[in-house]
Amino acid sequence: MKKYSYIGERVPRIDAIEKVTGAAQYAADLRLPGMLHVKLLKSPHAHARIVRIDTSEAEKLPGVRAILTGKEVPYKFGIYMQDKEVLAQEKVHHVGEPVVAVAADTEEIAERAVELIKVEYGELPPIFDVREAWKEGAPLVHERLHEYKHAPFIFPKPHTNIANHFKLRKGDVERGFKEADVILENEFYQPQVQNVQMETHTSIGQWLPNGQINIWTSAQSPFAVRHLLSAGLGVPIHKINVVVPYVGGGFGGKAGLHWEPLVVLLSKKVGGRPVKLVMTREEQFNTTAVRQGFYARIKTGVKRDGKIVAGEFLYVWDAGAYADYGVNIGRAAGYSCTGPYEIPNVKCDSLTIYTNHPYGTAYRGFGHAEFHFAVERQMDLVARAIGMDPVEFRLKNAALPGRITATGEKLREDAGRVDECINAVAEAIGWGKKGPKQVGGKLRGIGIAALWKAPAMPSFTSSSAILKLNEDGSVTLSISSTEIGQGTPTALAQMVAEELQMPIEKVKVVTKQETDFGPYSWQTVASRGLFMEGNATLNAARKLKEQVKGMAAQLLGVPEEELVVADEKVFVPGRPDKGLPLAKLATAGIFPDGRGIGGPVLGYGYYTAEGLTNLDPETGQGLPALMWTFGAQGAEVEVDPETGDVKVIKVVSAFDIGKAINPSLLEGQIYGGIVQGIGSALMEEFIFNGRGVLLNNNLTDYKICRAQDIPDELVFIPIENPQRNAPHGVRGIGEHPRISIEPAIANAIYDAIGVDLFEIPMTREKVWRALQKGRKNAAT
Repeated sequence: MKKYSYIGERVPRIDAIEKVTGAAQYAADLRLPGMLHVKLLKSPHAHARIVRIDTSEAEKLPGVRAILTGKEVPYKFGIYMQDKEVLAQEKVHHVGEPVVAVAADTEEIAERAVELIKVEYGELPPIFDVREAWKEGAPLVHERLHEYKHAPFIFPKPHTNIANHFKLRKGDVERGFKEADVILENEFYQPQVQNVQMETHTSIGQWLPNGQINIWTSAQSPFAVRHLLSAGLGVPIHKINVVVPYVGGGFGGKAGLHWEPLVVLLSKKVGGRPVKLVMTREEQFNTTAVRQGFYARIKTGVKRDGKIVAGEFLYVWDAGAYADYGVNIGRAAGYSCTGPYEIPNVKCDSLTIYTNHPYGTAYRGFGHAEFHFAVERQMDLVARAIGMDPVEFRLKNAALPGRITATGEKLREDAGRVDECINAVAEAIGWGKKGPKQVGGKLRGIGIAALWKAPAMPSFTSSSAILKLNEDGSVTLSISSTEIGQGTPTALAQMVAEELQMPIEKVKVVTKQETDFGPYSWQTVASRGLFMEGNATLNAARKLKEQVKGMAAQLLGVPEEELVVADEKVFVPGRPDKGLPLAKLATAGIFPDGRGIGGPVLGYGYYTAEGLTNLDPETGQGLPALMWTFGAQGAEVEVDPETGDVKVIKVVSAFDIGKAINPSLLEGQIYGGIVQGIGSALMEEFIFNGRGVLLNNNLTDYKICRAQDIPDELVFIPIENPQRNAPHGVRGIGEHPRISIEPAIANAIYDAIGVDLFEIPMTREKVWRALQKGRKNAAT
């Protein structure tokens, strides 16, 4: 019997050829008979009443089939907070918000029609500074917040801009500060940024006269789209079918619901013709979802021996105009607020606040990159204040198995080891070893940061999988985890091949998602896919084997427990006469006399998150985590003292991933996340004028990492402490590589220039000003 071993192997991506040859189809590639095209009239104001809309001239334009305004579609949508409008109804909430939509025979006609529409606005006072927006008396972005439906674990404050207030309380924080020898308080800031997926948001909708709604969309979560559309429109779920082809990048920005309701409602207005909306790159910046801005104030009390005794955290999230997803980001950051450290006395308030900026949503890391920047900068600052090595300080306070998190969870023995990650990075980055501080006139420094993250999701989240045995002995796996570049289908194929002990070439994974035919999965978010879909897939494979053995036992006259499934057959080891090819059992078993037994072999598996509970609304105590993934990253930077230019020359990452299912896919996730994080750290930010107009709404003016920005050396050190309830012990890793790279770079910049930075991006200009400040301080 041949032993097939695929777990831990560098199996090539099963979708690679389709993608590199251009054969893979994305939503923008789809063309349907009679399809119309959409263009949007967008608000020039950040905050204004809609006084009057005149569409009369646009209606006369040949080729215009429908014009839709907000008054015609009085719906609210949202996954955690039902606050989002299809088109602005009574007022606009940010520059770029859609006010009128036109469906026409071509994009050009629709664009011309938009130019003919006249809108009269009555301007209202806007609010842009999140630190002012949550104060009493600030202009209200949503006067009817008290009327909005929301998830039971979200706590808005009526008649304010506070969309959610998450509270966490552990121990007695005031007593902790009294016991502290040193108390340090600092503020940190991050701006809004764009997800910058390669593929812009694209949706096609068709509302047929019989009530059937069909959607083709570039979404991370087909079942969430179906559910949220049903809830918002009041249409039965079975009347909605959502198809998701390949998706050209998501990074959280295509989770939940976006432009699907708009194209569906336009289709209804034109009698059922399909309607397509493809966002331009500029609209991705101005009109679609972005990453929230962030302000933090952290106060830390510490003993002289380095033990943290108290931590007070204020996190304020700039949700922008709508907070349907943003409220849960604030919640997730709140229960993880301390970073990967045990602190006996904790107070955290995490506030998600409306402003008149573009609306925020998930972005790779789900708020953890933002607050880890603050936490890990604070860890370095506190260590310096007490004269302790920053690595030693982190290790002394590390959240290790058996220790208690801020929500009162006792970490399991198999929870992962942040100390092993920190030590591995410190060794590889050369921590404590004296190296040259200047090379060719450039200043050099190294920095370290640690991290943790658990999937942010409801406590009852579930996934399912269907595995079919085909007539030639091959198998087809159906899942509803969207392929957005992470490679989950390949890793699941490896799990199936390993479980069934068959060649991986005989395993097909369906990558096109369709809610009418595919098994249910909550969403492709939160680094949960391989953990949850993996468990469901293994359960499906085991169910398939049970069916095969049940039929074979009767056909061969042997007990089921003696049978083994491997080598594309079911057999009794050591007895060649007692075996059958899997192909002979795919549709039914057949006795020698022609009688049939059983039926088509199909394994159905599911997995529901274990051990999670609701959190106490006043204290945040409870169990929020399916798993914790721990890690650490180190950066070495080179700073030009004349220009402030920063070059990241080396990054070392260590993550306790439990088990590397496919090292090549894992490294792709790690290295891609690092480069994305470098962009956030050094160059990416939304720049507005005083009226809320985004000034850098394109990839010429908005800088992201390019080839020359990739570090000269990328080192990844896998730490493998398996988690017992995970498939093959694996933990989620998709978001984590960018969570701690920003503070690692910031700490390295301090090591190079001796001046602290408290906000990102740490652009050339900001670093140059910091250098001038350092020189001035040194002179005085």
